[in-house]
Amino acid sequence: MIAGLATGIGSLIALIAKRTNTKFLCVSLGFSAGVMLYVSFMDLIPMAKEEFTSQLGDKAGMLGLLLAFFGGMGIIMLIDFLIPKTNNPHEFQDVDELKKLDGQRKSLHRVGIVVALSLVAHNFPEGIAVFTTTMSGGLMVAIPITIAIAIHNIPEGIAVSVPIYYATGNKRKAFWLSFLSGLAEPLGALAAYFFLMPFWSPFVHGIVMAAVAGIMVFISLDELLPTAEKYGEHHLSISGLIAGMMVMALSLFLFM
Repeated sequence: MIAGLATGIGSLIALIAKRTNTKFLCVSLGFSAGVMLYVSFMDLIPMAKEEFTSQLGDKAGMLGLLLAFFGGMGIIMLIDFLIPKTNNPHEFQDVDELKKLDGQRKSLHRVGIVVALSLVAHNFPEGIAVFTTTMSGGLMVAIPITIAIAIHNIPEGIAVSVPIYYATGNKRKAFWLSFLSGLAEPLGALAAYFFLMPFWSPFVHGIVMAAVAGIMVFISLDELLPTAEKYGEHHLSISGLIAGMMVMALSLFLFM
């Protein structure tokens, strides 16, 4: 719920602030990428490898790990390819430029609605990712991942609310559509609970961990870092990335 409904924070930022603090957003997106990359390579993949090799042996287990990891990447990549670039919440949206397009009301309204629906499609597998990492790693992994996903949902909330507000002039409608689009995240978690838990085993655990790692690596490299670069400066995004990795490393170390 926390991770998904952060789209509402993005909506509030867009509707209340006269100008977006792009440098802060840049560092935050880099931070989010750092958390997700670190936990994917240093925690999820090693756990998945252990589960696969214990069930299938070294060579077959490694093959299973690779298939699940790139399979997770393939799922989120397919979603991105199926959604037109202009309507994709994972594509960079210049907030202040969007606000200047208030004359194109009909077009903007359509963009806002389509982006909201696209965001639902993107948030569903992210909800599964948050749920499964929490099940496997406990609070030491769950809290940083929740924060990371929440941060990455903020600009997506902006992408939904700005065009709808400038098309309709209704701040309440823009906020609620953005807010509700984030509900796909807890719905993904519920789906994981009801459909995955009855079949949970060490092998399923390994598949899910590797696939979730693939999803998070793809989101970090395809969306978070490129968007951070466009919102701010190169060094700010990399500083955020390193800070995110350090926070995640410290979290894992303290709860060993």
